[in-house]
Amino acid sequence: MDREEARRLLDWYVGIGVDEATTATAVNRFAAPSAPPPVRTAPAKRPQAPARPAVALEDARTLAAGAFSLAELVEAINAFDGCPLKRTATTTCIADGNAQAPIMIIGEAPGGEEDRQGKPFVGAAGKLLDRMLAAIGLDRTRVYITNTLYWRPPGNRTPTPEEIAVCLPFLERQVELLSPKLLVYVGGTAVKAMFDTAPGEGITRIRGRWLRLEREGREPVPAIAMFHPAYLLRQPLKKRDSWRDLLAIRQRMEELGIAPGMPKV
Repeated sequence: MDREEARRLLDWYVGIGVDEATTATAVNRFAAPSAPPPVRTAPAKRPQAPARPAVALEDARTLAAGAFSLAELVEAINAFDGCPLKRTATTTCIADGNAQAPIMIIGEAPGGEEDRQGKPFVGAAGKLLDRMLAAIGLDRTRVYITNTLYWRPPGNRTPTPEEIAVCLPFLERQVELLSPKLLVYVGGTAVKAMFDTAPGEGITRIRGRWLRLEREGREPVPAIAMFHPAYLLRQPLKKRDSWRDLLAIRQRMEELGIAPGMPKV
């Protein structure tokens, strides 16, 4: 293109409104486009990870071992942050009843009403448990009631093995400090937490069987498992099995010399 043609082209550009150049060189619109340069972004911030299970378990063992009274153990449980369930629960639900009682009842985990009140077995299942205890001459002044876990799992789901394991040192320490003469495990999760049961062996096969909780340096404690009252509310025909378990508990109480007088009918 000669000088005159270039001048006429520029005049035409001006005439149609093109009055500014955007690049120093012409762009070939028919050439294949080159790959765009990579976009650099700042690395995403990772959320702070919760305590690793091994670290949380070691913390639980240290706190539990450092408690030399029930009051100190309660403080240790309230201070413990290694169980993820604590972040979703409303309250910490530890125990109810008489800490001096010779019978310890161990449940599974708090439900909705227990989470609101901070006491184990206060909902519909708790009322049924009270009636079951009354049938063999017991009430909450004659037993100590606690749970395997102290915080409600969301939606009342089954606790994970990791959640059970991280709470177990506190339960073991409760048994050491209170030295009960008889243990009653309510529900499969409770009994499996402290006994090596066969894989796939559920509460239906374990219940009614007398066990012995053996720990180094301590006298063995007789123990028995029974159906959870919440299960009995859904399966009322199973109450017959639970009645047999209650009679067995009553008989063992008499053998141990810890049976109160039966209520008058």
